[in-house]
Amino acid sequence: MSLFRADPRTQEARPDGRKRLPPGQRLTDGWPVLHYGSIPRVDLAEWRLQIFGLVEREVTLTWDEFKALPQTSSHNDIHCVTTWSKFDNDWEGVSFQEIFKLVQPKPEAKYVVFHSYGGYTTNVPLDEIQDEQNMLAHTHNGEPLTLEHGWPLRSLVPNLYLWKSAKWIRGIEFVSQDRPGFWEMYGYHMHGDPWKEERYG
Repeated sequence: MSLFRADPRTQEARPDGRKRLPPGQRLTDGWPVLHYGSIPRVDLAEWRLQIFGLVEREVTLTWDEFKALPQTSSHNDIHCVTTWSKFDNDWEGVSFQEIFKLVQPKPEAKYVVFHSYGGYTTNVPLDEIQDEQNMLAHTHNGEPLTLEHGWPLRSLVPNLYLWKSAKWIRGIEFVSQDRPGFWEMYGYHMHGDPWKEERYG
């Protein structure tokens, strides 16, 4: 039995007028597991989130310090460059707006580079992550993220293909110029808008 199915929600429109299901995508009830390399082993007692680069205040947070930040929730759809989409996801975590308050990005900061345990990186324009639905997420549909989906923490930027929502986050670097991350160096698009099918550069 296929995970992909017809669903009337695929014909719905977003507030910006674009169809809810981007072109070239198929709706799935599951959540396929896709990532490069093996799942990193992370000890919460040793876990750190480093926020650095073009900011007024560089910060390194422990897990307890991160969880003490104001928490928020978000409801949205996610879209993978490999053509699957999953609707109606509920997330909990810390908004990027809270991160900005904490570190105060400098005016010349235009992009962020996410750094993951295991060495993965990806780049996102700074103005792309300021939407209120975007966050550093630790919970999906009421449960902590599984190891396969980025426990203990992943970035969430659902308006871009999901490779931009990096798993196993350990660092956020603010930079002035766009810089390719792991998949971007292998030909993936520098931006990754699903509604424009920005799959490859």
